[in-house]
Amino acid sequence: MPPRPVGHTRGRAAVLASLTATVLLATGHPAGAAPAGTNPMNKALQAAAEKYGVPRDLLAALGYSETHLDGHDGRPSQDNGFGVMHLVSNPVNRSLEKAASLTGEPAAELREDDGTNILGGAAVLRSHADALGMDKAERADIDAWYPAVARYSGAEGAVASLYADTVYTFLAEGLRATVAGGEKVTVTSRPVSPEKGALAKADVTAQSPDYPPALWVAANSANFATGRTATIDKVVIHVTQGSYAGTISWFQNATSKVSSHYVVRSSDGQITQMVRDKDTAYHAKSANASSLGIEHEGFIDDPSWFTDSMYRSSAALTKHLCDRYGIPKDRSHIIGHSEAPGNDHTDPGVNWNWSYYMQLVGGSGSGADGLSFSVYTTQKSGSTGDQVKAVQTLLNQQGYEAGTADGVFGTATKSAVQAFQTARGLTADGTVGPKTWTALLSAGTTPVLGKGSSGDAVKRLQRTLTAALGRTVTADGAFGTLTDTAVRDYQRSRGLGVDGSVGPDTWKALQAGR
Repeated sequence: MPPRPVGHTRGRAAVLASLTATVLLATGHPAGAAPAGTNPMNKALQAAAEKYGVPRDLLAALGYSETHLDGHDGRPSQDNGFGVMHLVSNPVNRSLEKAASLTGEPAAELREDDGTNILGGAAVLRSHADALGMDKAERADIDAWYPAVARYSGAEGAVASLYADTVYTFLAEGLRATVAGGEKVTVTSRPVSPEKGALAKADVTAQSPDYPPALWVAANSANFATGRTATIDKVVIHVTQGSYAGTISWFQNATSKVSSHYVVRSSDGQITQMVRDKDTAYHAKSANASSLGIEHEGFIDDPSWFTDSMYRSSAALTKHLCDRYGIPKDRSHIIGHSEAPGNDHTDPGVNWNWSYYMQLVGGSGSGADGLSFSVYTTQKSGSTGDQVKAVQTLLNQQGYEAGTADGVFGTATKSAVQAFQTARGLTADGTVGPKTWTALLSAGTTPVLGKGSSGDAVKRLQRTLTAALGRTVTADGAFGTLTDTAVRDYQRSRGLGVDGSVGPDTWKALQAGR
């Protein structure tokens, strides 16, 4: 964890990318969310959205991306950012001061009061939209806000694009957050097609020179030392006290004087390397020369950041590093930042599951994911079992309130299914048949996939193809010959171009339940 301070040619087809998005922007409420008048966080999001003409769901997704909608009682992040919307005050990003100027609210209120902080975040985001020349019609198109969201990050180029991509991932996948007082803030999933403009060329595509599954974004040279003065003999686990893209940006800031070798994203386990293994990152004081540092997106007091995807991805990295450098896979050599001699930090904290993590590093503990089946059968009112539980889990993850994932298809589950079907243009009969299964399983981001691809997106594709084709496509996360055949069969049967590549047209068909 970095030390904390004390204390315009656009495709207009994107406008109509989702009827759901248009309805949500018009009403200001996501389907299934608590009425804004009864819960403070929802009320604050709605009020800020209305005052500054910012889409409510975009505001919620941005706040969730930054802090999981937790103001942390006014305590600063690693780059001196505050509150739900992470208003920052440091030498390269002064969004806190900008919010104070735009809203007339004092900095102390913006730091400590959730409602004021959300208002400030909306004001800053709107100011970026104005600077980009976005008119009223464009502001009504959630996809057109991408460049403004990128500017909100305070970063530039590839890191700004990475930041905005994360926000739009939450719009695509939906979210269901429980905030202070047990209040629920929901954003329903919807197809997105962000208008990236010049940032389309700024995507992070360079691969890590030391760990092929990772991306590569170099830290500022002032934040690490070239070479080593000791043999690598340990891995140090950190928590960022901030967001993934924000941490990457902070390590690129010459004034921070901190870095780590790798940063891991909470939502999907994506990894970015920032310092070469052979060089000395500034992350653990006395242990710097002999260790490799891995930062994990999140805050130590909030276990919601420590997802299974993060644990698995990080553990695979740690296993690789241990194997490569002969590091014993034990708790004497895989340690927390708080355990490094001479350090005064507390990360990864009590919410980090060391037992599970070390089990994964040792190569065990894979378990079933609860979503992959060899066949997807019709589920409806009165159905029970694991597939009902999968339906409930998917609906809840995407912001449709299906109730507790207990495997019983009751009234709440039926209502959530109908809301999802309506949003996807399917017959809203409350029954989960092949079309609804296909749309439900495929919901989320739409990366281009092809032979040789791997990871969670491929696994999601394989589940979806199983439902769409009515035959088993093994969900192992590896895009091999059998998956290629299944994709071509799907494309051929749906009148799509048959090339085996899963691009925008194939994803669009899958997410429409075709």
